[in-house]
Amino acid sequence: MPLPNDQPPASSAIHEHNCRAWDQFAINQKRFTKPISNKDFTEALKLLDADGWFEGRISGSALLCLGSGGGRQSVLYAAAGAEVTVVDISAEMLAIDRIAAEQRKLHVNTVQTSIDDLSPLATSSFDIVVHPVSTCYVPDVVAVYRNVARVTTPGGLYISQHKQPGSLQAAVNSSATGYELTEPYYRTGPLPEVADSPHREEGTMEFLHRWQELIGGLCGCGFVIEDLVEPFHAKHDAKNDSFAHRSLFAPPYVRIKARRVKSNPQHDNPEKFWTPD
Repeated sequence: MPLPNDQPPASSAIHEHNCRAWDQFAINQKRFTKPISNKDFTEALKLLDADGWFEGRISGSALLCLGSGGGRQSVLYAAAGAEVTVVDISAEMLAIDRIAAEQRKLHVNTVQTSIDDLSPLATSSFDIVVHPVSTCYVPDVVAVYRNVARVTTPGGLYISQHKQPGSLQAAVNSSATGYELTEPYYRTGPLPEVADSPHREEGTMEFLHRWQELIGGLCGCGFVIEDLVEPFHAKHDAKNDSFAHRSLFAPPYVRIKARRVKSNPQHDNPEKFWTPD
C-alpha cells in the first residue's frame, strides 16, 4: 500500500524498490527493456539528431546515458561515435546494454547507481548528458540536477525528458468529460500504486515533480534552458483510454535542452546555492 502523502519513504527504500521492479521488468522483457532491433537501429541512427540539439557534437564526445539501461540509446550513441557511459539502477537493465553493444561490436561503459547519486563518476567528465524519462522514480529531482551539474563539463549539454505533472495527476481511465485530476499537485510522498496504465510503470514507486522543481530547479543548479518541447503522442481518432487518446487531454512528457553555465563560479558547487522549498 502507498504511504501517506506526508510520509515519504527513505531514499534507500525507494532505490531498492525500484531496482527490484526494473530488474524484474528486464527479466520478463517488459516495455522499455528490449534492446533496439536491427531495423529500428538503422532508422534511429539516421534520425539521432533530427532536431539539431546536439549541434553535431556526438562523435568524439564523452556522453552519459543517464537512467538509460535497456540496450537502446547507449548503442545508438556509441555507433554515432560517442564515448558512452550508461548509468542505471538496475543490474539487469545494464546487462542488456552490454549484450547489445557486444553484438554490434561497440563499447559502452556501464555503472550501476541511482540517478540522484552519481558519486562513482568523475567531476566535469561528460560533454553531453542524455537523460530519458526516469526522474519520476526519485523523490527529489533537484538532487538529480545537482549531480548532473557536477559531472557535466562547463558549456556541456544536458538533454532530459520527464513525465509532466499533469499526466501523473490525471486518472488512468476517462470519464464523460475527459481524464479527471485525481491526484494533488502538491504532494511529497509516492503516487498510489497503479495497474494497466500506459503512462506509468506498474510496480514501481513514482513521484510527481512540480514545474517549479522541473524548470526552476534545473536553472538553479547551473543550467540555462535553450529549448523545450512536448513530444506529441495524441491522436484524435484514438480509442478511449489508450495512450494516444489520454495524451489528447494530458500530454505525457516534456523534453528539455539545457546548457551547463560556465561563467559563474558559484555553479561549480551547485548544492551550495539552491535548496528546494
